[in-house]
Amino acid sequence: MNSGLDRFAGLVPGDHGLCVVSTLRPDGTIQSSVVNAGVLAHPVTGARVVGLVAVGGARKIDYLRARPRANVVVRSGWEWASAEGPVELAGPDDPLPGVDAERLRVLLREIFTAAGGTHDDWPTYDRTMAEERRVAVLLTPDRATGSPAR
Repeated sequence: MNSGLDRFAGLVPGDHGLCVVSTLRPDGTIQSSVVNAGVLAHPVTGARVVGLVAVGGARKIDYLRARPRANVVVRSGWEWASAEGPVELAGPDDPLPGVDAERLRVLLREIFTAAGGTHDDWPTYDRTMAEERRVAVLLTPDRATGSPAR
């Protein structure tokens, strides 16, 4: 499993952490959207996870609350890797045991930087994340696949 996440993490810088996340709608159809994601340590367990940040009112968050499983695909050129598995949410409306408000603030930064992001004004970043009720999505892969390394 680690080699799959290693491959995923290795492809993140190839296109600014842009990934496609897919979730399941109530009718069983698939919803996909483009997000920034990266690999980081889970804030409670320390296990390697794929993390992304979503606006609190996003449909994908509603879908993940009801069916907490997703697939995330990263690509760089013709190389790609995917991680599929259960997700945990951590946000103002989605408490995660062991993640208080301060830990959430730091976690949102950690996900942003794991996806290749940088920021010149972290206090403004933190304020925007709080105003938008941003949610950390943490995917623990039980399946990781990808294209052969070139």
